[in-house]
Amino acid sequence: MRFKHLLKFLPIALTALVSLGAAAQANWPNQPIKLINPFPTGGTVDQISRLLQPHLQQALGQPIIVESRSGASGSIGTAMVAKAAPDGNTWVMVFDTHGVNPSLYPNLPYDTLKDLAPVMQIGTGSMVVTAHASSPYKSFNELVQAAKSKPGTVAYGSIGTGSMAHLAMTSLGNALKVDWTHIPYKGGGPLAADGVAGHVSVTMATYALWAPHFASGRLRPLAVTSPKRMSELPNVPTLQELGFEGFEAQAYWGVLGPAGIPAPIVSRMNTELAKVLKIPAVQERLSQMGVVITSTSPAEFDRFIRKEVDKWGKVVRDNNIKAGE
Repeated sequence: MRFKHLLKFLPIALTALVSLGAAAQANWPNQPIKLINPFPTGGTVDQISRLLQPHLQQALGQPIIVESRSGASGSIGTAMVAKAAPDGNTWVMVFDTHGVNPSLYPNLPYDTLKDLAPVMQIGTGSMVVTAHASSPYKSFNELVQAAKSKPGTVAYGSIGTGSMAHLAMTSLGNALKVDWTHIPYKGGGPLAADGVAGHVSVTMATYALWAPHFASGRLRPLAVTSPKRMSELPNVPTLQELGFEGFEAQAYWGVLGPAGIPAPIVSRMNTELAKVLKIPAVQERLSQMGVVITSTSPAEFDRFIRKEVDKWGKVVRDNNIKAGE
């Protein structure tokens, strides 16, 4: 009898819980919001996060705190967000390593496809094979000939093991039957410092990272990974033009939160991000960085991530690439 008596109050309790949930969503945001940068400061993820920060802060009416938690190709900071409360107060800006990490780290402390809620792909960008001005390489073909004539002597730097640049150069090396040495850095900031100083003579990274240094002449662009030539580098050939038919490797940036965030909060975050990306000053800065704004829906970003996990996971497995190499 007591059990039946309690059942009478169950609908009332459920209604109250739903009302509380709706009220929480309607009041969001009501406290400072964290945007995790899972890479070192100075890289493109950090730059774009800080570019969006003040505008998003104004739109949402709460402080936006960009917090750097780098390590393990972005997976350490991303794990923090995957394990955070799904209340809309913690988000992460990911890079192209996001779709690679499930294959690279067998013990990843989160499920990329189940534990995170895609919000928006901010944009995509071409990567550039680059030589320091002091190096002897004036073209990509010269770089290849050097690698073929003296196997193992040509080394290149990337933002880290399993990055899009690393996998792209691995694929190119396989196609060319050349063996070049990979030097993994812990993010774009450290790579940029050594690349500009000439401590590593060849790199592959996003145009966004190198744009100021191309203009200064410190770095020499040899080839781009986009399907068409970049308007910013009209005289630099694509890898497809150089004989790699169908080759394309685009970096990307996007925002995710922990799984379970109420749909209205994800929708509001997506809407406000889309508005920020229409601000002329933001568009101009991203254009200078070579970022093509995509401003996708959550569903579109989810489908994109799933394809990336399949595409680049195969490259990791086929080449037996391990974290830390």
